[in-house]
Amino acid sequence: MDLTETSPSERAGLLNAIADELSGAADELIPQAMAETGLAEARLAGELKRTVVQLRMFADVCAEGEFLDVRIDEADPGFVLGPRPDLRRFNLPVGPVLVFAASNFPFAFSVAGGDTASALAAGCPVILKAHPGHPRLSALTAEKVRSALVKAGRPVETFEVIFDQNAAVRLLRDDRIAAAAFTGSFKVGRLLAGIAAGRERPIPFYGELGSVNPVVVTPGALAERADAIVSGFVAAVSGSAGQLCTKPGFLFLPEGHGLAQRLGSAADAVPSHPLLYEGIAAGYAERRAAVLATRSVSVLAEGAVETGPDGRSRAAPTLVEVGLDDLLEQRSTLLDEAFGPLSIVVRYDPDRPDLLVEAIGELFPGALTATVHRAAGENHAWLRGLVAVLRERVGRLLFDGWPTGVAVTPAMQHGGPYPATTAPATTSVGTAAIQRFLRPVTFQNCPPELLPAALRDDNPWRVPQRRAAAGDSLNWGSHSA
Repeated sequence: MDLTETSPSERAGLLNAIADELSGAADELIPQAMAETGLAEARLAGELKRTVVQLRMFADVCAEGEFLDVRIDEADPGFVLGPRPDLRRFNLPVGPVLVFAASNFPFAFSVAGGDTASALAAGCPVILKAHPGHPRLSALTAEKVRSALVKAGRPVETFEVIFDQNAAVRLLRDDRIAAAAFTGSFKVGRLLAGIAAGRERPIPFYGELGSVNPVVVTPGALAERADAIVSGFVAAVSGSAGQLCTKPGFLFLPEGHGLAQRLGSAADAVPSHPLLYEGIAAGYAERRAAVLATRSVSVLAEGAVETGPDGRSRAAPTLVEVGLDDLLEQRSTLLDEAFGPLSIVVRYDPDRPDLLVEAIGELFPGALTATVHRAAGENHAWLRGLVAVLRERVGRLLFDGWPTGVAVTPAMQHGGPYPATTAPATTSVGTAAIQRFLRPVTFQNCPPELLPAALRDDNPWRVPQRRAAAGDSLNWGSHSA
């Protein structure tokens, strides 16, 4: 199962082989995903494409070799602090990774999703716990991954899929597992994180636990494009029945916004959509009932949770409204994530925007995203203060858009301060995701014949090497003047 000695180009070949297998099997994979999840064909086709693109992106990361972060300090008897030995540092894969697949992205965050792609790119074998919401799709996707492994000349043991939750928990406690990644509920994520931390040899646990993703609309933005804000917000809340970790859970509008009827009508016009599986349906129904029963909440669109003719639970959007003071008072009931098409509109006093900034800092310690809608050219002290507060509490700060839709691209950050994730300095999307499954090691005065390929002077892997030549320390600081 060891991928440590595979060259970056060999890992790139493996990832491209997986991408090819998935692309070629679209006619098998997409219908199976539709049958198990209730998601639309267009949505799933786009998600499968995203998954393939993600694999190819990490193939390029491998081929470039920069992720190894090779640093070579030549032996220097004249080093400014005293003689320096020969030091050579690079990143090694951490070892076998246990991945817990998500329910809401049956391709992009499941069997061959971002966690699997980034772990394989790092050189780690993967054991994946399939999600019970789409077991047949998981088995079919795993078959395609194993086929790619054979074609790439890698042992099929490099990648394994398991389906039993108890077996996954036992593996999480197994000393051979070096790291774990999870996308799912706060409750389960906390339990698993506790197991990972409580081992005799604790391991890193990269858990995405949920997010409420606040959106703030300034009075200027409201005056400039109220209709676009209504349509964009309702689309973001109701898309995929709100079963997205980036769904906007709170929309802050200035008092007297006048959008209540438009918001309600737009939400009421959205047809019900299937929920992914009965566990999500039950959790959403319970959360929705708690919100609707909260004192001071007014209903803009009641929505519904019902059973369709196919026996699958379906949901239509629910929108409610409260004042900022009411949200502060009822935070214990209202602040939890509702994983489904429910969101809360919050009125704030436009004459005291400082109170809004203070409340947001208090209410939202950590989220995946936050969004600010401002008027064209709007730039004043309280807006800058709001941005300063939000950037400390989120992984992605958006302007004049909506947080649903996570671009698969190098600069993406999909992870935020706790409770959004258990490891706020990391991301599960974008090229930086590979860093979760690497650890640095330095070789000091190592004989050339024992050096790993990436650290050798002849550089057989042709990876970037950052060198500090003998004598350089005498000039440190001269370039900063």
